[in-house]
Amino acid sequence: MAGNVGTPGSSVASRLLSVLACFDTAKPELTLSEIAGRAELPITTTRRLLAELTEWGGLDRLVDNRYRIGMRLWKIGALAPQQRGLREAALPLMQDLWAATHENVQLVVLDGCEALCIEKISCTTAVANRTEVGGRLPLHATAVGKCLLANSPRDLLLEAIDRGLSRHTRYTITEPGRLGSALRDVRRNGVALAQEEMTLGVVSVASPIIGSGGVLVGALGVVAHSSKNLSRFGPAVRTAALGISRLSST
Repeated sequence: MAGNVGTPGSSVASRLLSVLACFDTAKPELTLSEIAGRAELPITTTRRLLAELTEWGGLDRLVDNRYRIGMRLWKIGALAPQQRGLREAALPLMQDLWAATHENVQLVVLDGCEALCIEKISCTTAVANRTEVGGRLPLHATAVGKCLLANSPRDLLLEAIDRGLSRHTRYTITEPGRLGSALRDVRRNGVALAQEEMTLGVVSVASPIIGSGGVLVGALGVVAHSSKNLSRFGPAVRTAALGISRLSST
């Protein structure tokens, strides 16, 4: 809770920040009343602040009248040195990987219990991919997410299980034991696969990006149509991820 900024004398800035602080990975989309309750602000004040933030681009208003963090705030956050350095190191190798596969190429980082897409290369001939830059992906149902889970402390896996392994398709792994076994394969092979686990007709392959000292930096993935043979892409994705790992460590 942001504290009682509804009291007289609180600044406009503190009220705006209290509204933004309402959003987190557990509740990325909120209604007007939910935001007012979390920020401890009157409904009328909250409505005015939401209108200002939406007009500025800090929030998006969805068709069901819920709100979520807008692209303008994400772009500002992307200026942080760690993300900017990773994107700059990754882009040339992502372009090479796209040229070799002509499929969607994604770069993600860990954001709470989700994978946050910070760069993407695609084309009109690639399979339709709803994830855009700034979009979030579940960890258990995507190849990039499995890379992040497999190379993070076990506490993250336990938290993901506690939150619930949501079923996106009939192929989604929702059993903790099966997921744990899949993550062991990722650690052993350095490559993760997702076979129509997030979206029917779509498969993905990914590899982790490990920085200096063995610290997880992110994950690189290719998303393709389910008719494609993922084994063709695995070595290329792994090679590109290793290259980004070396560049991001320098």
